[in-house]
Formats: sequence, C-alpha cells, structure tokens
Amino acid sequence: MTQYILTLSCPDRPGIVAAISNIMATHGLNILESQQYGDPLTGRFFMRIGFEGAITKPQCEALFAQPAQDFAMQHQLTEAVHKPRVLILLSKFDHCLVDLIYRQQVGSLNMEIAAIASNHETGRHWTENAGLAYHTLGDKTQKSDNEARLDALIETENIDLVVLARYMQILSSDFVARHPGRIINIHHSFLPSFKGAEPYSQAHRRGVKIIGATAHFVTADLDEGPIIAQGVEPVRHDMDVAAFIDVGRDTERRTLARAVKLFTERRVFLNGDKTVVFD
Repeated sequence: MTQYILTLSCPDRPGIVAAISNIMATHGLNILESQQYGDPLTGRFFMRIGFEGAITKPQCEALFAQPAQDFAMQHQLTEAVHKPRVLILLSKFDHCLVDLIYRQQVGSLNMEIAAIASNHETGRHWTENAGLAYHTLGDKTQKSDNEARLDALIETENIDLVVLARYMQILSSDFVARHPGRIINIHHSFLPSFKGAEPYSQAHRRGVKIIGATAHFVTADLDEGPIIAQGVEPVRHDMDVAAFIDVGRDTERRTLARAVKLFTERRVFLNGDKTVVFD
C-alpha cells in the first residue's frame, strides 16, 4: 500500500467532494485524513486528502484527471514519503539555520536540505559540520549575480522551497516572480510593526508586552506576503534589549520551523493575499 497526499483548489460549487470521494470508494482507496474549506469571500474551495491504496502514482493521477477538468482544479498528487528539497539562505544570524538543520536531522521536518547559501561566513561551520553544501554569495551590490547563482542552484538541485532564515538582502521582484509560492521568510515582528533596523530596540523603547514573529510567503511587496504562521512570547518591563533579542530569536526559530513543516506537509494553500492552512 502506498500513501499519497492530494491537494486541490478550484471555484467552489456543489459536487466537488462527492466526485473525489466516489473515485476513492470505487477504486478501493482508503482515506486517512481529509480537510476542506470553501471561502465565501473569494469563492474558492480548498481540499487536502491523505489516502492509501495498492496503486501507482501514474494510475492515481489518471483517476483524478476528469474531475480536475470538470471542476477547473489546480491540483497536486504526491507520495507521502516524498521529501521536498530545500535551499536555505541566511546572512549574519544563524539561529534559524541551526534549528532547521537539527529538526531535519532528527526527522521532525519532512524535508531534505539540498544547499545553503549566504552573503556571510557565519553559517559555514554549522553547514559543513552537517555535511551540507555551503555557497557564498556577494554583497548587495552584486544582486544580479547573486540571484543568477540562486536561480542556477534552484534548477540544478531541483529545489521545491527557498527558506530565508534571516537573509537580510532584498530579493528583486523578478526573482520572486520566477518562484511564486516557493519562498518563505521569517520576519521579526507582527507585520507590519517595527520594520527596518534594530526591531527589538524599537520594541523595547515602545514598552511592548509581547514579542512576535511572522513567517510569510515572499512577494514583490516587502514583508507583506501571505502569512503562514505567527508566534508570540510575553516580555516584561524589567527585561533589557539583550533579553528581548533572546526571546525574539527563539520565537523566530519556532515560527519559521512551523511554517516550513506546514509547507513540506502540503498544508498551505495560497488564497489571494491570504493563505488557507490545514493544521
């Protein structure tokens, strides 16, 4: 028995669930998990089904070809054991990188880190210690060259997801457009609060009572892409900036890891400027 995950989205109308369920029942496919949502604002329907059966992937894809056409579905079928290949980008801060490497090594993230790239040397030790490939990028004056190298990496390494693990260079709108819905960033606050340099110093000066982090898809609008996951932790009036940073970095690690986990388990759907997340 092979386990599969079917994800789909389409214009919402009656009969979608029945069409998929009838195929499952007729061909002896056992549904293990099923989640669905119809958005009344966008008129879109979203569905994620985990199932198993004594059937090959090409045979399975053929079964869903007709309903996909009938309902104008955008759909994807993957084997549950498939591990998406990930490219991680970082700059000076390596806390998110180290966390992602550890979670992959212990099996809590269903992914394969194919490569790591940075415009600094901060992450080289952790990368090479884990037996992973480390690629050095130039500074912000070499943006075109950097993005050309990243495009080449994405193609040669068959990258499914690019993770900005505190990568502090701004990606061009052209680069983002070439990889829609495949780049995740971690932002050190609730968007759009405390943008720019020294966000934790800004938060400390304002006397905030919680620190947050937001993981989102990258779009041409800086730090305004569809949100995947958010995390918060309380802070106190007697904590200094260094304590804020420590709490903030821990929140960033956990929030980014959660977003990556949701993506690699095929639980995140783009829905205009928002996401549908089957957690």
